[in-house]
Amino acid sequence: MIVLKATQDKLLSVLQSVSGIVERRHTLPVLANVLIRKTGHAVQLTTSDLEIQIRTTAEMDGDPGDFTTTVGARKLIDILRTMPSDQTVSLESSQAKLILKGGKSKFTLQTLPAEDFPLVQEAASFGPVFSVPQKTLKQLLGQVSFAMAVHDIRYYLNGILFVAEGNKLSLVATDGHRLAYTSATLDVEVPVKQEVILPRKTVLEMQRLLSDADGAIEMQFANNQAKFSFDGMEFVTKLVEGKFPDYNRVIPKGHRNNLTLGRQALLSCLQRTAILTSDKFKGVRLNLEPGTLRVASTNAEQEEAVDELDIDYGGDAIEIGFNVTYIIDVLGNMSQDMVRIDLADGNSSALITIPENDNFKYVVMPMRI
Repeated sequence: MIVLKATQDKLLSVLQSVSGIVERRHTLPVLANVLIRKTGHAVQLTTSDLEIQIRTTAEMDGDPGDFTTTVGARKLIDILRTMPSDQTVSLESSQAKLILKGGKSKFTLQTLPAEDFPLVQEAASFGPVFSVPQKTLKQLLGQVSFAMAVHDIRYYLNGILFVAEGNKLSLVATDGHRLAYTSATLDVEVPVKQEVILPRKTVLEMQRLLSDADGAIEMQFANNQAKFSFDGMEFVTKLVEGKFPDYNRVIPKGHRNNLTLGRQALLSCLQRTAILTSDKFKGVRLNLEPGTLRVASTNAEQEEAVDELDIDYGGDAIEIGFNVTYIIDVLGNMSQDMVRIDLADGNSSALITIPENDNFKYVVMPMRI
């Protein structure tokens, strides 16, 4: 039976859209596979890692009739990648194997039964559906995802907090040393406040899949799951359990010293100075005086970098140390020309914002140098 027939580029893009979560090595061999379910000409592809499940449906040619099986996702992708994009390829079933044909090439692949594929049990009840443009969500994730913790024992920090309240969607990420906050206005009012923590792997996968094209993404949250629908795809993920820190208490208010300066000039200055920081100890010293910002770093070899920027500033003289990576991260993820920095003194956290924009806030703790 010909399960499906399509051009290489069509089959490859559909496969790649669901295969980002597939691990090459897994305790359950079937999880390295993609579940193929054919109903008429509609072919549904599903992948899972037990925490996240991604499903998409595409219309493809093939013999009539229904059919299900599972086959190695990465292997299939690796083979397709070597074929010309306009070549017609087909998948045929033969006993417990799938045969991939394209041009004069033929690959016989081992399958595993579809009934062995563990589908994620969807939550019984989800909250109300609300949507934002894909482009907006992709932008929001980009503004905060770099501040997520990586392998923190405080597991609730290894992800992003989503808060939907009224007509506002806020995203927050922190690793305990810095915090990034951003928000956007929704088209609809969310009747009940909803707060969930999306795991790190989910966030990275969403960033990969979301496009800058027009089109909305629909979201629904349950107690232990989130569901996203966009571009004919359905994305279900487990949530991180735990209480996220109260981010409103972390964001400083009323710092009396502030300066606005060119983002690119500050970024270049910090990147130069960072070259002479130690690998372990990424500290730079910022000396702020009326009219001048001096940035300095030293390392174990007693080398030193000093750089100066002329700034429009008339506040207190402040000397403060930072992990330079934390500031380079935020400046590198912004696209605006100007950036505003609010400071109280050398021992308090700094607030980095975009002038005339209340939607984005970035807090970074000082370090002793």
